[in-house]
Amino acid sequence: MSVKIAKEYFPRLTDEGVVVREYDEERDKVAVEELERQCEVEQQGKPSLVTDLMGDPLCRARSLPLHIMLVAEYGEGENIVGVIRGCVKSVTRGNSVHVKLAYILGLRVSPNHRRLGIGTKLVRELEEWCKQNGAEYAYMATDCTNEASINLFTKKCAYLKFRTPTVLVQPVHAHHKPIGSGIGIIKLIPQLAESIYRRIFANSEFFPRDIDSILRNKLNLGTFVALPKKSLSKWDPKTGILPPSFAILSVWNTKEVFKLQVKGVSALTYVCCMGTRLLDACLPWLRLPSFPDVFRQFGVYFLYGLHMGGKYASRLMKSLCAFAHNMARDDAGCGAVVAEVGQGDPAREAIPHWKRFSWAEDLWCIKKLVDANQDDSNEKCEPSDWIKSQSSSSVIFVDPRDF
Repeated sequence: MSVKIAKEYFPRLTDEGVVVREYDEERDKVAVEELERQCEVEQQGKPSLVTDLMGDPLCRARSLPLHIMLVAEYGEGENIVGVIRGCVKSVTRGNSVHVKLAYILGLRVSPNHRRLGIGTKLVRELEEWCKQNGAEYAYMATDCTNEASINLFTKKCAYLKFRTPTVLVQPVHAHHKPIGSGIGIIKLIPQLAESIYRRIFANSEFFPRDIDSILRNKLNLGTFVALPKKSLSKWDPKTGILPPSFAILSVWNTKEVFKLQVKGVSALTYVCCMGTRLLDACLPWLRLPSFPDVFRQFGVYFLYGLHMGGKYASRLMKSLCAFAHNMARDDAGCGAVVAEVGQGDPAREAIPHWKRFSWAEDLWCIKKLVDANQDDSNEKCEPSDWIKSQSSSSVIFVDPRDF
């Protein structure tokens, strides 16, 4: 397997005395962690979800082989006032066509240095690095209510609103959830899971070419298939052909990368939530829907590669999600099971979730980094612009490394 070496990023002095350079862990770790804390303090006084990167500011991009983190220095003291992360990978854009895509994440600017253009400079410098490493497009994801982020990317950096997948959140209860009667669940070996995924997601968008690396990653807890027990004796997994009725998904353990915590809730809310947990723990046979202790740091299991088919598809998917919930329930410190799927994905309606804690639209914005004359894609017969071409599928494959 060939190893891709990222183009080196050299420090660059931008306008107004801002220096943008690559993150140096030994030199910058403490300053970046302090910057993250400053941005967190700004949210105090209202309910907010806080992320703890567990001492590794680059953790969310590190699982991808081609990644970088840039920092912005400002003033005579060369204080770090901004950071941004990014990575480049090959994904499908539909119709089995692959493109090089950059993912931009983790943009932070010190509250005392906003409106100086630092965020814009970081985005543009990261885009240059992405282009140098072959990226044809760049995209970012944000909450549809995050007006500051949306305005920065759409109004100042020329990104376009592109896709709005749905994020579905299921709290982990104190009791186990029942698996439907007559349903069998099988864990697939990575090679078989890869073969199945490459076939069923060939026409989807954002399906990563290096799916084999994801399935073999230590954070991947397995790929599971649910099917009627009466089909077990008739199905040979080695063929790679799924039975007439099935559901499939994989589980990614994000709690080894980062932890979440809810802060800023009222005392009454806290007491009510913890009360449901106490009742569920004391009376598990009642299967009361309880709220986990998200007021302390907790981890998340992320479900990806969700797909289903056949007469019993919906029931099988619900049982498979219950199986994943029970995995999380048995893992101390896991507070929620999360899935993200396209608006029109048939699996969406079958995935159990709490509507209050889910959000219907997670906004993805995209930008083409190369013009038509620079586009050296081998797919000459395909429309040259992914953004303008009509999607060939309602299914979006959400890479767990991007969550």
